[in-house]
Amino acid sequence: MAKNNERKCSFCDREEKNVNILFSGLKGNICDECIENAHSLLQEAIDGQQPKKRNSANDLSKHRLYKPREIKEFLDQYVIGQDDAKKVLSVAMYNHYKRLLHPVKADDVEIEKSNILMVGETGTGKTLLAKTIARLLQVPFAIVDATVFTEAGYVGEDVESILSRLLQASDYDVAAAEKGIIFIDEIDKTGRKGDNPSITRDVSGEGVQQAMLKLLEGSDVLVPPQGGRKHPDQKMVKVNTQNILFICGGAFEGIDKMIERRIQTSAIGYNAITSTKNIDRSNILQYVNAQDLRSFGLIPELLGRLPLITYLNPLDKEALRRILTEPKNALIKQYTRLFELEDIKLIVDDDALDYMVAKAVEFKLGGRGLRSICELILTDAMFHLPSEKQGESFHLTAAYARQMLEHGDRFDFIKAA
Repeated sequence: MAKNNERKCSFCDREEKNVNILFSGLKGNICDECIENAHSLLQEAIDGQQPKKRNSANDLSKHRLYKPREIKEFLDQYVIGQDDAKKVLSVAMYNHYKRLLHPVKADDVEIEKSNILMVGETGTGKTLLAKTIARLLQVPFAIVDATVFTEAGYVGEDVESILSRLLQASDYDVAAAEKGIIFIDEIDKTGRKGDNPSITRDVSGEGVQQAMLKLLEGSDVLVPPQGGRKHPDQKMVKVNTQNILFICGGAFEGIDKMIERRIQTSAIGYNAITSTKNIDRSNILQYVNAQDLRSFGLIPELLGRLPLITYLNPLDKEALRRILTEPKNALIKQYTRLFELEDIKLIVDDDALDYMVAKAVEFKLGGRGLRSICELILTDAMFHLPSEKQGESFHLTAAYARQMLEHGDRFDFIKAA
């Protein structure tokens, strides 16, 4: 019987005809797939033994330190109004940078961080302010939603998952993440459900607030790198939150009534009229304080860790009109660009802008309401015009906007516009 002289891989025992390349040595052979597998295993072992190189993008010493006025000027390019909130955020960002760039000496004064709480109606720009700051900052920045978190041991994400988002934003550089900034949105949704301590477990409200305490103040926290639930077999990463700045935001729907009740009951008798006549009823949120937030459902321990409380003004017609046209990424500029990509010139009348603003005030959705209105008005045009009017212009009038909002699709009206 003839002997089989077919060469084989000494590792996987596959014949030469079943592999792409077979490399021969003095006493054995190895195929291309075994080489790739060995390389992957070697790379994992090296990465696990050697510390990860610091990402230069997260090295503060290589970046410029922006002054508070410069930070506010940058915010002004994207966010209309809200000067008080911009000043508070600008100073907080600047102080945060100074704390990071000037380590505390053994005999020096230790500067503690000042976490921020922003209160404002929906659509006034809380999340937009956070996203705009993220464009300017050179530290890792993460935005998380408080509504997905529950107390440990229940269905939902653990509060420590907040830090997982920051780790991901810093490319898993723990040293950089420990100097980052986290914006926690919808913090009002964690409010205590009743004014008295709950008899049963309030796992998505007060329980979440209590779990946040150690994060906000500063401590060593074990974090699941990929987020989600903690598991005994999962590898944890230790993150120190001492130098992480937390910014919390929420609409706090109904807190204006609590503020009014507190202001009106603070004065009794004939002096009540005199003491309350200077109150701005159109923007009652500017008088918010920790007492109102406690009545809303935030526990005192959490409020103590959010020393800076600022507010956002409700958007009036003038602010909404400016939002449509002035910022760098204004809505009208965005839609103009979309039409330009189809070689169509978009022309918008001032009367059409006024009509959109009036409808936004009627819907009471703030800045987000403007995008909804623009979509309702321009959807039909964006559907038909790429096939009908390429290389031409489209004139958006108040009559067309009214027709689209009040009567819906009418292609004949588009062709006449």
